[in-house]
Amino acid sequence: MANVSAAAPTLLADLGGTNVRFGIAHPEQDNPLVQESIRRYHVKDYASLADAAKQYFKETGHEAQRAIIAAAGRIDNGETVKVTNNPWAISAKKLAGDLDLEWVHLVNDFAAQSMAVMLMNDTKDAEGHQDLVPVGSVAVPKIGAKEEQTFVVVGPGTGLGVGGLLIRGDKVSVLQTEGGHAGFAAHSAEDIEILKVLNLRYGRVSNERLISGGGLVNLYDAICEISGQKPEEGITPEIITKRATDGTCAMCQRAVETFAGIFGSVAGDLVLTLGAWDGVYLTGGMTPILLPWIQKHFRERFEAKGRFRDTMEAVPTQAIMNPEPGLIGGAALAIVEAGGTPLRR
Repeated sequence: MANVSAAAPTLLADLGGTNVRFGIAHPEQDNPLVQESIRRYHVKDYASLADAAKQYFKETGHEAQRAIIAAAGRIDNGETVKVTNNPWAISAKKLAGDLDLEWVHLVNDFAAQSMAVMLMNDTKDAEGHQDLVPVGSVAVPKIGAKEEQTFVVVGPGTGLGVGGLLIRGDKVSVLQTEGGHAGFAAHSAEDIEILKVLNLRYGRVSNERLISGGGLVNLYDAICEISGQKPEEGITPEIITKRATDGTCAMCQRAVETFAGIFGSVAGDLVLTLGAWDGVYLTGGMTPILLPWIQKHFRERFEAKGRFRDTMEAVPTQAIMNPEPGLIGGAALAIVEAGGTPLRR
């Protein structure tokens, strides 16, 4: 992404498999994301991102000169993206022409979510809400407290997103990855049985096959099969979490507990892979919903890394509770585009 000397109103889009969220950023302001500008649209209702954006401008009356699109897919040469779990294919140049913008920049959605933590804090606002909630008892890190910091950002939603945040002095960079599609590594006897069930269904089993909305259903199905029970056809992640919360389905409870534990294993493996000793941010649409189980079951599997247990016990983990990390990250990137830095010391 190229730096631009002057700030300008910027259209932000957070594009996933099911929804697209739009907002407007004013990079020169202390709080760059205009909260009242945020709108959500269903992907299935529009033929293209341009059509959805035009509807957004029509409904809100907002205007923009440029755009930053955070998309759940691999960005090809910064110009095109085929969104995972989504029928839209996007060209930056074509979208800029369709919307009459100076330019459009495409970034991976977890690159944006990685940048979002630069503009978040763990203090409560006047209504008692806070952006970040600790998972476990390890003291949370202060962004920019050291000259070099490396963080993992990981979270389940329609899929499993993985990103990295690297701070080197006053320079901030992100790793845009497809780490959710890395192969699942079984760590327990139950993991092995679950892997056997899913291997028969899918062949290769990625982390996303377990840690995502569809992954929760896969876990429920596998746990039922292992327990000799017939899984309910057509069950959804929402039904599973509701029944687990209500205590009305033992298989649903076991599924969310297993989900939280395996999520911990996956996050811990990412720390080892990236050397992200400074901490992990848990994001994605499912994290706030499953936080009660994550608080109970995540850390044990996160820390259970054999000879590195002592090291992992000192790595902090936090859940992102703000509902718009993709847009907040887009706003942080808009600041960078305007020649500024979102780094708060």
